[in-house]
Amino acid sequence: APSRVLTTAQVAHPELEAVYSAVAGREALTLEVSSGGCTQKADFAFYVERSGEVVTLSFARKRLDTCRSLVAAKTAISFTWAELGLEPHRPVFLLNPLTPWMGLERPS
Repeated sequence: APSRVLTTAQVAHPELEAVYSAVAGREALTLEVSSGGCTQKADFAFYVERSGEVVTLSFARKRLDTCRSLVAAKTAISFTWAELGLEPHRPVFLLNPLTPWMGLERPS
């Protein structure tokens, strides 16, 4: 079997939640994450680290989603910049691994 290559973020923080997308909006950061049907914003903890001008942000689950859906599902969760303690116009580095969505696409 081929060896798995880990990103720097995964080596430093293996508990980080993989995200399907991250959108930095004017008021909030919205992440798409996997869900069995019960995933809620309260299930996540976030970590902000500042080193000079560099700000990093990461998300981890506090509670697993134990619901079972018949098909793979994802959900969007949003955190306002104020909730994160960040200024909306300053760059931030998201440390979570990005993974492709391989489930069914729902029509808009």
